[in-house]
Amino acid sequence: MNKWMLGVGLAGAALWALAARGEDAAGPKPATPATVEANAAVAAGLPFEDARDFELASRGFIADLAGQKVMTEDGRLVWDFAAYDFLKGPAPATVNPSLWRQAGLLARHGLFKVADHIYQVRGFDISNITFIEGKTGWIVIDPLISAEMAKAAYGLVSKQLGEKPIHAVIYTHSHVDHYGGVRGIVEQADVDAGKVKVIAPQGFLEHAVSENVIAGNAMGRRATFMYGSFLPRGAEGQLSTGIGPGLSAGTVTIIPPTDEVTKTGQQMVIDGVTLEFQMTPGTEAPSEMNIYLPDWRALCLAENANASMHNILTLRGALVRDARAWAEYLGESIRLYGKRTDVMFTSHFWPRWGEAEINDFLVKHRDAYRYLHDQSVRLMNEGLTGEEIAEAIALPPVLAREWYNRGYYGTMRHNSKAVYQRYMGWYDGNPSSLDPLPPEDAAKHYVEAMGGPDAVLAKGQAAFDKGDYRWAAELLKHLVFAAPDDAKARALLADTWEQLGYQAESAPWRNIYLSGASELRTGEHHGMAQAGGIDTVRSMPSALLFDLMAVRLDPAKAADKDITLNLAFTDRNEQHHLVLRHSVLTREPGLADKAAVTITGKRSAFLMVISGMAKLPDVVASGGLAVEGDPAALAALLGSLKVPPTDFAIATP
Repeated sequence: MNKWMLGVGLAGAALWALAARGEDAAGPKPATPATVEANAAVAAGLPFEDARDFELASRGFIADLAGQKVMTEDGRLVWDFAAYDFLKGPAPATVNPSLWRQAGLLARHGLFKVADHIYQVRGFDISNITFIEGKTGWIVIDPLISAEMAKAAYGLVSKQLGEKPIHAVIYTHSHVDHYGGVRGIVEQADVDAGKVKVIAPQGFLEHAVSENVIAGNAMGRRATFMYGSFLPRGAEGQLSTGIGPGLSAGTVTIIPPTDEVTKTGQQMVIDGVTLEFQMTPGTEAPSEMNIYLPDWRALCLAENANASMHNILTLRGALVRDARAWAEYLGESIRLYGKRTDVMFTSHFWPRWGEAEINDFLVKHRDAYRYLHDQSVRLMNEGLTGEEIAEAIALPPVLAREWYNRGYYGTMRHNSKAVYQRYMGWYDGNPSSLDPLPPEDAAKHYVEAMGGPDAVLAKGQAAFDKGDYRWAAELLKHLVFAAPDDAKARALLADTWEQLGYQAESAPWRNIYLSGASELRTGEHHGMAQAGGIDTVRSMPSALLFDLMAVRLDPAKAADKDITLNLAFTDRNEQHHLVLRHSVLTREPGLADKAAVTITGKRSAFLMVISGMAKLPDVVASGGLAVEGDPAALAALLGSLKVPPTDFAIATP
């Protein structure tokens, strides 16, 4: 995941709509002999005879919804349980066999018994939803991405285990696939009445609504590549995210927490069930926690432990995570719970049973993150750059041979670069890297220096024919940026990326390569609309709203403007003033003595105006807002903002 928040439903809907689409005239292409050979080498080098994960992923199966579909109320497809039925049999030539194995495991869906009183619904989304049985009802952990999928999961549980009320919902962390479906299983009125608790770690709401907002447009566009959101599903397209099958395409919701966990060791008793929490901020999410159930010697490790290496820097973009802290918190989990845990379950993947098995997993998983951090820093201190570290680093065999340390989501290659970035930033120390030419200008010089477009195309074709796809991609990237209308260059680069995708063990790498190839072939760019839902808007602090406005300010439009705007939100007991000056929009608390206009009323009404959903005179006439001063000042301020395109180019200039 992070994962993404804004517009995930629309991108997911597009993925489901494309799932049944066959090959188009421009592709896909079959695997080349070089790809067949590379994938065969993977098959020969890994312990495919180790079937433990297949046993773990099947253990406790009760029932599924095979052959069924989940729809929105207006008839839009949210999830098709038959979409991943192709993941059977041996790996085809167009898929890395290690990734094929992982995708097949993740596609196993249904209701599973984890232990007495603990059940999971898996394979309904990119994440799991867990049901803890109390004396009279359920405690739910992480209610998936969308309300429709959470409702379907709850329906399956009720059908198989009996209808019981939900007394609490726990969000383990601040990513949308762990809270977005909450309104599918509980009502706001029950939360308001105290019938249902909503529990989350400290800082959850702030991070849940803010992590993807400021850079949300860029992250959303890149997320369509990372998750293969517009690829058809199949052996030549999207087959996994690496940590779950795919993204559901329903309604994203959020209910703010009623109870906050602030420290490790904090306990709660809900419906007769004792819950003990371990705070793990800054690991997989800025706000995250693990949960221990002492009554049943059961440990929930949220998304801090997985059947894959996770991301230290997600490829859609986010703040760099701390691999050292991640390893330290896993170490703390071992010290706190290792000798009193018989079953471990997580927010993705399948559980593990037995104290010895769990501790072996935790130690080796922790050591993988620690090795990643320590050896990246060691090589950094020896003078290697991020790119050089990525070429040099690899887990030792004792860690690499464990399937759960393979790079199905995060990889050693891009995670080591993230460690370098965390400590050293973007600059690699080479003076020529201080002020390099932008990609399009550099590309033109490279192409000229290599003898012109025909010569570069020939060199790219020769590299492709030899199976040297990384070098072919480097050459052809420059040619496409220098001559974006060159159909032969685009086609050959698309073919190159496709083969790299077919060879990738990481699902995000595969999705990115294949998405780039598709866009080069079709010329179509797909954006992820920023539509996080009314719950997200309601939960967004006003300061964050103003920050979002500030990063959309177009300095050319704002250059000659000097505007002070007062805002008094009566429904939130808030007063702010905005100042547009020097092509910068700033916010200050309280009302300014001298303002061009003062707007008073509900924040929701103001949001309607600035979003373009309503006109200020109409809202004033209806009594939603009161205006004192010159209303044209607001129009001038809003006229200085620019909504960024959701479908900006990635594969081309």
